[in-house]
Amino acid sequence: MTTPTFLSQTPHMPTRVQTKSDILEVLTAGGLRPRKRFGQNFLIDGNLMRRLAESAEISAQDVVLEVGGGTGGLTDLLSSSGASVVCVELDRDLAALLTRRFADHGRVRILTTDALKGKNRLNAEVVASLRHACGGARGRMMLAANLPYQIATPLVMNLLLEMPEMSRMCFTVQAEVGDRILAAPGSRDLGPVSVMMQVCCDIRLVARVPASAFWPAPKVESVMLRADVREEALIPPQERGALARLVRGAFEHRRKTLRSALGYVVGAEGVAKLAAAFDLTRRPEDVEPAEWVQILKAL
Repeated sequence: MTTPTFLSQTPHMPTRVQTKSDILEVLTAGGLRPRKRFGQNFLIDGNLMRRLAESAEISAQDVVLEVGGGTGGLTDLLSSSGASVVCVELDRDLAALLTRRFADHGRVRILTTDALKGKNRLNAEVVASLRHACGGARGRMMLAANLPYQIATPLVMNLLLEMPEMSRMCFTVQAEVGDRILAAPGSRDLGPVSVMMQVCCDIRLVARVPASAFWPAPKVESVMLRADVREEALIPPQERGALARLVRGAFEHRRKTLRSALGYVVGAEGVAKLAAAFDLTRRPEDVEPAEWVQILKAL
């Protein structure tokens, strides 16, 4: 059995990581500048960028989704592993830049599109590109990205719901979103994304990222997370959608008791069925993620 070559070990890893000066030079040459409406904040801390890429432990057999390719700094690191990279960039000017830059990289595909179709679905073109790339790969499918803040939560949720092939997600997000993903029961930060991520994944904090690590600097801090989708899952992939609907419905009434909140989702008959086995006097934020799976099964 051949030992996979991981990113941190590959001899083809770039000797330097894109800096702020590099980004400015590339943008200036193209008559471009960061666009606020696309949430463009470029990571300029080379150590943190390497840390994100290395945390994914990518092998040459893997397929990697990057959302928000920017000027290609992280794409450089990901493609150096030899993995197939599907890089999604909504900004047409940056996508054209990336297409030229990686024209000779046969395993890098640049998609000029939004990763999402609305808030509740992945873009079909992105899904098809990932599955096509996986058709000739023997490794895993994963996400490695500095995510635009405005799409981070719906993206990771929809990857869990629509892409059961996804085995690992390593990403940078706004600290507030990271805190929600990691929130413990009883916390006001606990919500649907907390429950779904914790039910499906083993999650760890890779690093905290100050605003100064980006250019332009955002007004908030960020975190890097790694989420490994469990092989021994608490719930099978085909039931994740039902769990998400149950949890989302309950958390729409998070200040009410479970009895009241679930009544909006499953009706009086469903609540009566649950009352014998579960304490329905609690609020949704007080329920352990694994207990939500038991509630779904009881229904």
